[in-house]
Amino acid sequence: MISFNIKQQQDNTANVFSARENSISKIKDTSMKNLLFLFITLFLASCGGKTTDKKVELETLKKERVVIDSKIAALENELGSANAAADEKMVSIFEVQESTFRNFLEVQGRIDAEDNVQVSPEAQGVVTAVYASIGQNVGRGQVLAQIDDKVLRQNISELQTQLNLANTLFQRQKNLWDQKIGTEVQFINARTQKEAAERRIATLRSQAAMYKIKAPISGTIDAMDLKVGSVASPGMSSIRIINASKLKAKAQVAESYAGRVSQGDNVQVILPDLPDTINTKISFASKAIDPVSRSFNVEIKLPSNGRYRPNMVSILKIVDYTNDKALVVPISAIQKAENGDYLFISENGKAKRVNVQTGKTSEGRAEILTGLKAGDKVIIAGIDGLSEGDIVKSN
Repeated sequence: MISFNIKQQQDNTANVFSARENSISKIKDTSMKNLLFLFITLFLASCGGKTTDKKVELETLKKERVVIDSKIAALENELGSANAAADEKMVSIFEVQESTFRNFLEVQGRIDAEDNVQVSPEAQGVVTAVYASIGQNVGRGQVLAQIDDKVLRQNISELQTQLNLANTLFQRQKNLWDQKIGTEVQFINARTQKEAAERRIATLRSQAAMYKIKAPISGTIDAMDLKVGSVASPGMSSIRIINASKLKAKAQVAESYAGRVSQGDNVQVILPDLPDTINTKISFASKAIDPVSRSFNVEIKLPSNGRYRPNMVSILKIVDYTNDKALVVPISAIQKAENGDYLFISENGKAKRVNVQTGKTSEGRAEILTGLKAGDKVIIAGIDGLSEGDIVKSN
């Protein structure tokens, strides 16, 4: 559309030039005819006219010549201005100033909970009771389900009877020993039997505790696969508990960036599904490189937010380079050549080619290391067909 308008403008300007040149030509022809007529008149007058009449005619001719010369000069000036306007090229100009430039390393990650635990039974057996459901908030140590421990409870009951007997015998033997009645061996034997019974019952109670599935952390039940009558066994992932108040973003960064990314670096966490952006810092950067993926892990702690969910996709834009006094231009303004990069600036209304050395590029902007100074007016649009020395005008 812009090129069409420029072409139409050029055609209109050419028509104006042609009309004005014709006008000048006609004026010149008329002037020549008038001068010829005046010369003939003067010649005839010189032959038989009066001197006064000749002076009047001469003054008249001089005045007419001044008017004609003025008109010719005006038309020539208009044609010159039109030619200059036709040569002007419309461009967009960006004035360069020192600003902060940041280069971003972008990696994809996911959200995870700091406390995300798969709960599995410690003992095998049939589930006799389930005390929690999906979505329920539970506290650490709360019983979530019960596995059948009937045999253990019977054994504990029998041992309790033996423990009671052993305690009675021990107390009587102790009373006798305090009175210096009986032997020391009888006293030690009674005490040993009592303590052995206590240890056996403590062991059974510990085993019985393994038949209770308890919450290892406080949080929300995100998965519950146990049902009454189902068989549970150690290692089976039956319950998942998540503490959604403590979330983090995790990602893997390529080994080649190990020297540019570290704990404490600024980072933007973008959650495209919400959408939401969080400006924070890297809370953890692994020192070890994974030998398989040749990458290292980074983690960023996230603020508490009910909209954030574990396993949600996140994009991490890690700031790995910052220059607070950079000269930055749009990448589209930079041209490529065999001898290096260059761009055009506007200087005194004309295009000037400047060779530049570029640094890092990020988000459509390029850092200029050499070739520019603050205040330079860089041409960023209308570059096609532009040459050094062309007259330019900012639109």
